[in-house]
Order: sequence, then structure tokens, then C-alpha cells
Amino acid sequence: MKKHLFRVSGTALAVFLGAQTVSAASAPPLSQVKVLKVESPACGFEDIAQGQEQTRCNHSGPSIKVYVLEVGYGRTAQVGLDGFEVNGTRTPICAFDNGNLTECTVGKKTVGYLYVFDLAGKQEGTFTFSNTSINAPGNTMSTQLYIK
Repeated sequence: MKKHLFRVSGTALAVFLGAQTVSAASAPPLSQVKVLKVESPACGFEDIAQGQEQTRCNHSGPSIKVYVLEVGYGRTAQVGLDGFEVNGTRTPICAFDNGNLTECTVGKKTVGYLYVFDLAGKQEGTFTFSNTSINAPGNTMSTQLYIK
């Protein structure tokens, strides 16, 4: 009795069995992190300009929120106010043909995240955010802003 050996690549096997092959691009490394806005009852929304080191408005008081944009894919963000951890939420964002960033819908490519941090009664201090890319080059990006 003769034995026949067959070598079949994964792709050929998938085609032979009628399965679909899926290829995915690697996740983009972090390319940008920045504080977009600070919100409080005292000031409403304050837009934060590139390179701005502190808020213009005196946000002191409860219910301060900080909005951070992260473009690319990071690991676990390190976030704090004067060294104390703060909690927040993360929402995927997608880019459309017009270049505007918006929440993702089914079938759209996630390009980053919008974080919203609640300072939970903390009234002022230095807000810090940093994260490291999940893939090469493994770069770490950070931003900070003094909130008054």
C-alpha cells in the first residue's frame, strides 16, 4: 500500500475548503495625543490650543471634565491629576473623506480614541496623559496641561 503525502499551504487549504481568507493591516502606532477641551460649570467648554500650557479660564470647582484625543493605537493610558489617578471613558473615532474625526459606525476604520476624564471633585492641578504604541516603534507619547 502506498501512502501519498500532500503539502497544502494555509491559503490553498482555505480555498480548497471554501473558506474566506482575511488579511488585516497592522494597527497604526501612536502619532498624536493632545488635550482638546476642558469643561466645567464655571467656564463651559474651553478649547485648548496646541502648545497651551494652562487653561485660560479658572475652572476651579466640581465637575471638571478633560477631553483627550489619541491618534493611533496605544496600550493602557496613564492618566492623573497631580499624580492621582482619574477615571474616564474611551470612544473609538474614525476619519472620513472630509478629514473630520467622528465616532465610528459599523464598517468604518478606527484611527484612534477620544477619552473623557472626570476629575471627580478635584479642583485644579497638572493633568497628565501618556500612552505607548501597541506595535513598532513602541513610541510613548504624552501631554500635560495645568488646569486652574
